[in-house]
Amino acid sequence: MRSVVWLNGLFVPPEEAQLPIFDAAVQHGIGLFETMRAEHGRLFRAEAHLRRLEQSARVLGLADSLSVPALAQAAQLTVERCRLDSARVRITVTGGSINLLARTQRTPAHRTVAIAAQPLSPFSEENYAIGVRVQVAEPRVSSADPFAGHKTINYWPRLAVLHQTGAAGADEALWFTTGGRLVGASVGNAFVVRDGEIATPPARSSTESHPTLPGITRAAVMEIAAAEGRVVSEKPILMHDLLGADEIFLTNSMWGVLPVSKLEDRPVGPGSPGPVAKRMREGLRDLIESETRRSP
Repeated sequence: MRSVVWLNGLFVPPEEAQLPIFDAAVQHGIGLFETMRAEHGRLFRAEAHLRRLEQSARVLGLADSLSVPALAQAAQLTVERCRLDSARVRITVTGGSINLLARTQRTPAHRTVAIAAQPLSPFSEENYAIGVRVQVAEPRVSSADPFAGHKTINYWPRLAVLHQTGAAGADEALWFTTGGRLVGASVGNAFVVRDGEIATPPARSSTESHPTLPGITRAAVMEIAAAEGRVVSEKPILMHDLLGADEIFLTNSMWGVLPVSKLEDRPVGPGSPGPVAKRMREGLRDLIESETRRSP
């Protein structure tokens, strides 16, 4: 097992991969990223990840356009070069030499594009078997923040909360807006199950502004649920909805579907993973397998 880095068109040893000191990512934290999962040497839904990246770059002014096919090809080459059966693949696009105060069409930004593949490190099977404990994050997300719902590289606030969460003996944190609506987890989306109905906060789209990230795994889980005839609602979720939930589960590309058994010190439902979370995890695992397994 080994890590592989592709930097601005070239493969370089990980220990030699560097950013210029004047890159906007270093100077101002300007940049976007995507984290993708690869199984059997193939990326799961790479195009969806890269389309989201391209849209965010355009909306936030990082780039007028990104070449999704070129990025997809580079990411796949990186996966093949690392030769890992299961891999975590991160693509980062920085602001480069961008000057948001003086930039014109005649001053190209010279962005840095980096792709890193490394071994997948999901939660342990024990976490999936007994569920994880989550806390409520103290900071609040503004629904008016135009950067909310995008994968910007400035993750310091979320990582600080995760550090506090871990110190308190919990595994993740749930974030809410200033108006008390659930946004999601620090690094993932959230679902609530009550009386057989699955609900998740509405996510940002090309036509609507919401602080919730339109997760790729979130979308896959919604597809699986709908295909099985389950009701899936995108609607505002408040704390009382969480307290009355039969199940809560989290999703992201690395976890898949992660069941929550405790909210703060209160058990969720019976205090153990429920049938919906288990079924969604199985369905997602089957979907990833079917879309990445090479034909004989």
